[in-house]
Amino acid sequence: MSNVSTVGRRKEAIARVRLLPGNGQITINGKPVTEYFLGTIFQKQISKPLELTKTVNKYAVSVKVEGGGKVSQLGSVIHGLARAIAKAEPELKVTLKREGFLTRDARVKERRKYGNAQKARAKKQSPKR
Repeated sequence: MSNVSTVGRRKEAIARVRLLPGNGQITINGKPVTEYFLGTIFQKQISKPLELTKTVNKYAVSVKVEGGGKVSQLGSVIHGLARAIAKAEPELKVTLKREGFLTRDARVKERRKYGNAQKARAKKQSPKR
């Protein structure tokens, strides 16, 4: 198996994921997962695609992620990692698809409309009295 490169996206965050043969080490922007994503919930979420496909210690994962906040970065990394696993081992694609890891979450911030107040749906206050 050679290197597999994929891209994961969520909101404004973009993660470039490289899957390499290795010992299960995950690095994000040059840091270990435990340093980049603080908190056990984030760290458990990131390894979900690997645990589901039983490939935890089979691959080393290198990720470059930019844009968005921490939560959307986490979502983009999970999306990219699942795509990389599906590309490396096509027979696991069905399992990942069933769990929803291959589906791009298309929800993004709504744009602001002119003539409104500051927010996308907020209306200007009416001076009735």
